[in-house]
Amino acid sequence: MNKYIEALLTEREGYLKRGLVERVEAVDEALRGLGFDHKYLSEPKIETASFDVESEKATRKKPKKRAK
Repeated sequence: MNKYIEALLTEREGYLKRGLVERVEAVDEALRGLGFDHKYLSEPKIETASFDVESEKATRKKPKKRAK
């Protein structure tokens, strides 16, 4: 396999992991322009996860009064 095509496939995989669909499509077009056609080029599968983020609030404890 051509090293340029291998580099594009690696780049495409990175874009898929980060969820950059527009860039995946651009890499797919470049691969097709080089004559490389694969069954995964037309339909990128992106996994997403949803979760609730609990925000924490940093607070300082009030200092105790000194005993005299």
